[in-house]
Amino acid sequence: MYTLARQLLFKLSPETSHDLSLDLIGAGGRLGLNGLLVKAPAQLPVTVMGLQFPNPVGLAAGLDKNGAAIDGFAQLGFGFVEIGTVTPRPQPGNPKPRIFRLPEATAIINRMGFNNLGVDNLLQRVRAASYKGVLGINIGKNFDTPVENAVDDYLICLNKVYDQASYITVNVSSPNTPGLRSLQFGDSLKQLLDALAVRREQLAGEHRKRVPLAIKIAPDMTDEETALVAAALLETGMDAVIATNTTLSREGVEGLPYGDEAGGLSGAPVREKSTNTVRVLAGELAGKMPIIAAGGITEGKHAAEKIAAGASLVQIYSGFIYKGPALIRESVDAIAALPKT
Repeated sequence: MYTLARQLLFKLSPETSHDLSLDLIGAGGRLGLNGLLVKAPAQLPVTVMGLQFPNPVGLAAGLDKNGAAIDGFAQLGFGFVEIGTVTPRPQPGNPKPRIFRLPEATAIINRMGFNNLGVDNLLQRVRAASYKGVLGINIGKNFDTPVENAVDDYLICLNKVYDQASYITVNVSSPNTPGLRSLQFGDSLKQLLDALAVRREQLAGEHRKRVPLAIKIAPDMTDEETALVAAALLETGMDAVIATNTTLSREGVEGLPYGDEAGGLSGAPVREKSTNTVRVLAGELAGKMPIIAAGGITEGKHAAEKIAAGASLVQIYSGFIYKGPALIRESVDAIAALPKT
C-alpha cells in the first residue's frame, strides 16, 4: 500500500508531498485509523535516560516540526516521537524550493532553515494530543538571533517546553541556520551547556521532575572533535547525545540530479559517517551516557548496525519517507535479533 502511495506522492514536489503526508498522517491519528492500517512492531522495551520505551525505534525531529501529527505517528508503531526543531518565534525558513529528493541514492537534501510556527503554537498541539508515550521536543534558535546570543533562545524554549517534554533535544548541528554549527565547539559549547544545565536544575525543582537533555551533533566532525564534544557533554551533565544530523558532504550523490544543491544531505549516503560517529562516541563515553543514533537507516539491518556500534535507541526520517511504516517494524525485528550482550 505504501509503495503505491509513495509513487503518487513522489509525483508532487517534495515539500507539497511532505505537507500532504503530514496532513494525512495527522488526520489518520485523529480518527484512530493509522494503527489499523499497519502491523504493529513487536514489543521490545528498553529504559534509556530513565524513560521507558516500548521499542527503541523513534521518529527523528524535522518531519513534524510543529507537532501537527503526534498521535498519527505514534499509531504507526514508533517507540517514541521527537517533534521540532522549534524556535522561540515563528519563522518561514529559507526560500523555496528547499527540499530535493535523490531517489537513486535513497537520499534527501534539505535547506528548510527551521521553518516553524513557534514554540507557543507547538505547545498548543502537544497539549491537544492524546499521546502518552515518550515525546522529545527539539529546540533551536531563530535565524536572526546572533550566535553570541543563541543561549537566550535555547533558554526561552527550554523554559516553555520543559513541563510538556519527556526529553528535550538541543539542536546545535543543523547546517541550514548560519553559524549554528559553531556552537558545537570549544567555549561556545561549554557556555551553552552550562547555562542549560543550571536552568534545567532550577526547572527540575520548580516542576518536581528532571527532564533529560540530549544534544544533537553533526556527522562532519573529525574523531578528535567528536571526542572533545563527548567530554563536554559528560562534564556538563547532559543525559544523551543524538548522532547525527545531516551532512554537508556530497559523497555518494556526485553527479546525481540535485546532488549539488545546498543544504544537509540525509538518507543512505550519511549512514557510514553517522555510524562512525556513534562508534567514536561509544568509545569516549564508555557507557556513561546513552547514544541515540540517526542517519541513513533505510533497512532494518542498518538500525541493528547502529545498536551494535553502541547506540541505545535509533531514529528514522528519510528512510521512513522512502520505505514507510514497514521500516519501523523491520528495524525493531532486526534489533531484537541481535545477540544479547
